[in-house]
Amino acid sequence: MVAEFRRRFWVSLALTVPVLATSQMLADLLGLGRVLVFAGDRYVELAFASAVYFYGGWPFLTGLVDELRKRLPGMMTLIALAITVAYAYSALVVFGLPGSVFFWETATLIDIMLLGHWIEMRSVLGASRALEQLVRLLPVEAHRLRPDGSIEEVPLEALQPGDRVLVKPGEKIPTDGHVVAGRSSVNQAMLTGESQPVEKGEGDEVIGGAVNGEGSITVEVRRIGADTYLAQVIELVRKAQETRSRTQDLANRAALWLTLIAVGGGTLTLVAWLGVGREFSFALERMVTVMVITCPHALGLAVPLVVAVSTALSARNGLLIRDRSAFERARELDAVVFDKTGTLTEGRFGVTDIVPLDGRTEQDVLRFAGALESRSEHPIAAGVVRAAAERGVSFPAPEDFAAIPGKGAQGTVDGVAVKVVSPGFLKEHSLAVADQRVARLAEQGKTVVYVLADGRPVGAIALADIIRPESRDALARLKAMGIKPIMLTGDSAAVARWVAAELGLDDYFAEVLPDQKAAKIEEVKRRGLTVAMVGDGVNDAPALVAADVGIAIGAGTDVAIESADIVLVRSDPRDVAVIVELARATYRKMVQNLWWATGYNAVAIPLAAGVLARAGILLSPALGAVLMSASTVVVALNAQLLGRGRRATSGVY
Repeated sequence: MVAEFRRRFWVSLALTVPVLATSQMLADLLGLGRVLVFAGDRYVELAFASAVYFYGGWPFLTGLVDELRKRLPGMMTLIALAITVAYAYSALVVFGLPGSVFFWETATLIDIMLLGHWIEMRSVLGASRALEQLVRLLPVEAHRLRPDGSIEEVPLEALQPGDRVLVKPGEKIPTDGHVVAGRSSVNQAMLTGESQPVEKGEGDEVIGGAVNGEGSITVEVRRIGADTYLAQVIELVRKAQETRSRTQDLANRAALWLTLIAVGGGTLTLVAWLGVGREFSFALERMVTVMVITCPHALGLAVPLVVAVSTALSARNGLLIRDRSAFERARELDAVVFDKTGTLTEGRFGVTDIVPLDGRTEQDVLRFAGALESRSEHPIAAGVVRAAAERGVSFPAPEDFAAIPGKGAQGTVDGVAVKVVSPGFLKEHSLAVADQRVARLAEQGKTVVYVLADGRPVGAIALADIIRPESRDALARLKAMGIKPIMLTGDSAAVARWVAAELGLDDYFAEVLPDQKAAKIEEVKRRGLTVAMVGDGVNDAPALVAADVGIAIGAGTDVAIESADIVLVRSDPRDVAVIVELARATYRKMVQNLWWATGYNAVAIPLAAGVLARAGILLSPALGAVLMSASTVVVALNAQLLGRGRRATSGVY
């Protein structure tokens, strides 16, 4: 379309030159004589003006037919009516009707409209080009490995699950899969918004479209075509942009009414000027100017351009909008309910406290416990071993290792008989630990295990679901926006109380069974609050549906979560605040565009009608066309400003 308007503009401009050269009205206005004067010159002027009208005006004439067929008259209807009225009247004058011709005005008006639409469409494409950028993330070909180890260049369409491809340094990963050989850092910023490259090694999942770093990796293809992460994201963005919303419907109705007002206003202008005794040519010029200066197009584009920018912008940063109406509601949120496990916490045990006893140090306790737990598959054991590694505590392999069913494990570490056991084991064997530090850990709902050396308690280790480091910042940002964060968990009241205290939360639900989560959302809504639910999208599906806005977090490459309105690829709770910020910024841009489009028309239409004619201020049809095109360009450029000049903490816009 851009190329078509460009071509029609240049051809029409060339055809306009003879029209200007033979125009008596233009010569009179400029105080000059006509460039070309000869017998039949008016018919030559008509011929060239007709060429401009039919060739240059064809997009507007066909647009008129389309709009009337859909019963949605708009900008094309106004332009087509204006140029048709001016052209038809001028043609009738050539064949004997008293009056003045408007050929040069009609020709220059069409030229300006073509130029304006050319510029406008470039601006509109710029505003919606983000989706196109997502499509371009994938390479065209891949280096597929043959069974004998040789490499063949194949198009992406030829890849099948199970194929292995070589990804060289700096190249884009061709499709979703997992690394089977090599190690490298991978830049996923354009896909998930992660600002730092992610280290990938054997067994790790990679996403098609991500950029490989300095190492070569071999990837086994897992998903192809429409099943890949990027294809699903593009489809989600496209659907979100095509979905109508309340604001869009309002703008469309306003654009329709504005078109009707312009037609009615133009006709009324013609009648009014004729009624006060002005000549028909002047009254007709006023009517044409009213029609071309009115811009329902700016109203019609005010919302979709902003939506195109915001949905694609969010998708590039791992924030996927499935339901635009829900996204619009996000700006009105009063409360956000977070499922604790895996959202505010990491969903895995980690060591929070080590209490050494009997003269031992924390390193001694962790060394004994790490040695035994390194032989266990229990989640608590994994947490202890991870804590030892993080703190640089090494431990030997235990001897005589044995599990104590339901109670812990035992073995020999450096010749010492060591046990790592539960509080129940101590109670059974009448062993007491009278230390207030340990008692407080139990009161907080943490899981406490005891380390015994030669039968004596030498330490206690407290473990809990680790709170994400980003959670505090996320909740603080929500509070700063006037949104109340609430935690929901199936854990005990003691655990919930401790997590809430750590995060500065004063509202939470504890001991909630999975089938009770939706009821808790309804309870919050009964307080008169607009509420969002943030969960994993699987266990929390009923609650996500019950909320005004359902947000699935930590989806990774599995973005097809039907129960969620918005899908967050990362497990970063700060993205919830970013979604609210983006929803509010999007709405502000929509409002700015609507105010601009409405204000422009409110001022332009009376000026075009000639309300200031007595003061010597008259707008020509050509100037009206320039202003109309400029108003749409302003809307498009303003949409592109969404998110410029700031960058959120989690790396989004």
